[in-house]
Amino acid sequence: MQTNGQGGRQSFVNKGLALGALGVVFGDIGTSPLYTIRECLHHLPPVEHAQAVLGVLSLIFWSLVMVVSVKYTLFVLHADNRGEGGIFALLSLSRLDRTTSGALGLGTFIVLVGAAMLCGEAVITPAITVLSASEGFKLVWPAVDRYVPFIACVILAGLFAFQHRGTHFIGRIFGPVMLVWFAVLGLLGLWHIVQNPMVLRALNPIHGLDLLFTHPEQVTLLLGSVVLAVTGVEALYADMGHFGRRAIKVAWYAVVLPGLTLNYFGQGANVLSRGDAVVNPFLELAPEGPLRYALLGLSIVAAIIASQALISGAYSLIRQAIQLGYFPRLTVQHTSSEHIGQIYLPLVNITLALGSIATVWGFGSSSRLAAAYGIAVTATMIVTTLILFVVMRRAWRWALWQITILCSVFLFIDVVFFYANLHKFFDGGWLPIFIAAGAVAIMTTWKIGKTEIFRRIYANEITDAELCDIARSEHLTRVRGTGVFMAGNPRGTPLVLLHHLKANKVLQETIILLSVVTEEVPKIADAERLTVVEIGSGVWRAVGRYGYMESPDVARLMEQVKEAGVPLKLNEATYYFNREMIITGGNTRMFEWQKHFYAFLSRNARQARDYYRLPPMQIIEVGMPIQL
Repeated sequence: MQTNGQGGRQSFVNKGLALGALGVVFGDIGTSPLYTIRECLHHLPPVEHAQAVLGVLSLIFWSLVMVVSVKYTLFVLHADNRGEGGIFALLSLSRLDRTTSGALGLGTFIVLVGAAMLCGEAVITPAITVLSASEGFKLVWPAVDRYVPFIACVILAGLFAFQHRGTHFIGRIFGPVMLVWFAVLGLLGLWHIVQNPMVLRALNPIHGLDLLFTHPEQVTLLLGSVVLAVTGVEALYADMGHFGRRAIKVAWYAVVLPGLTLNYFGQGANVLSRGDAVVNPFLELAPEGPLRYALLGLSIVAAIIASQALISGAYSLIRQAIQLGYFPRLTVQHTSSEHIGQIYLPLVNITLALGSIATVWGFGSSSRLAAAYGIAVTATMIVTTLILFVVMRRAWRWALWQITILCSVFLFIDVVFFYANLHKFFDGGWLPIFIAAGAVAIMTTWKIGKTEIFRRIYANEITDAELCDIARSEHLTRVRGTGVFMAGNPRGTPLVLLHHLKANKVLQETIILLSVVTEEVPKIADAERLTVVEIGSGVWRAVGRYGYMESPDVARLMEQVKEAGVPLKLNEATYYFNREMIITGGNTRMFEWQKHFYAFLSRNARQARDYYRLPPMQIIEVGMPIQL
């Protein structure tokens, strides 16, 4: 009986996780029916109408199968780093960033490009989903046509204004609402399929291939619209740590894929029945009147949820970049005491809000904005395939011929979709590339600058034995208290301690060299969090380890240091930090623009004293001019 009870509880937990995944993971791809068929209809070639519609439906269905069901759920989701996914999990598993020189390699740069493209997607996704849903008002109340962008901007402003409350504030309704959404998608689609069952012929991939091969001049336009059906696929991998691989697979195969397929085919059936009379293929699935109004309202709620998923994903992405040293320190607020992954970054939220609202206002319609959407999605898909190849070889140790065949198929699909979107560059495709270029510039400049500073400043040659000799020197006065010197390197002596000795000629009775290290794993177990070693002469070395999904808490870490036997009083400890003062014009291996840019980022980054959450009255900063 106990085993059955445990099995029942486990089943309930799995169902709960799958329901939660519907609200967070599949929000973006689940709202693609709002605009995908409509955009495809704009580019149908001048052939028999029924044959063209069947071809489009076939391309959409098999794109969902090959990209989502095969590539991501069968392979990419298995590239987890202790249960966590995302572009930086791939970087860790591939070990591309573990170079002896410390320089950025080509593989690492490619990963950063993929991460930057996701940043561009996080700006565009809220804009296109909310704008597409808001355009439904035109079908119900044509007079509001000119006010649709304004309505979308108001909805976006409200969405971003509530971000500080955390996803748990509205997360309770995410899963159930999206379950209703996918049920409605499927039922409406099934209703129209029953009325015109010939659309089921589109399950045969020959219809899609025939449409492409017989009309090569339309290939790029068609595929550039078809790819909108798989937007948001990266969320399956990025949010895997929140719900687990099994829950995501169950939600996809049991709810999302059937709902999307039925809806796309239902829209196709309605188009075949009504021809050119269809204006909004999605909303016109529902009959005029209250049902159409209800579908409009539900679509707006679903669009908001889809936007929320990408916004939360951007928070996690930037926090991981900060922890791994690829982004300047920013304020990270935890919005839940139960779920460590629920965070809020104020500056990122403001940036996304301004970017999304400006995008809506600048493009004005979802059709124009769709031109900006595909490039970011397909570029990220290419990066995922390339790094997956390395992971399969290095981490999974698959045979080279197996990896080559499999990844060649995936890469062919990704490259075809990417190429099909290149023509959109001047119509709006420049936007995600512009955003990504800015993000890449920040990440590469910060990483290279930090590496150079570490090389020049923190890698000194004073050993632990020499430090003990200095501590015993008769030229120094030992005073009561504890000095905690933050060390960028868990070996050697921090420069801030040497500056302190040179300036003051005194040293506290208890000296702690504290280093906070980010490991290439998502989380560190509490038992492995801290290492404390006594060097001698009252000097101790403490190393706190955190995963890239965690935010360091030095105040809590120091409590553990005391519990480890170090004689100190927490309320009397003084924390010493370096305060970098960047001067350009040196011989550092950086471009001159990077030196000036790093100096700007360093001045505006959150100070280490605030990032580590320490009492401000117990901190002393030592200015350190550094010429790059």
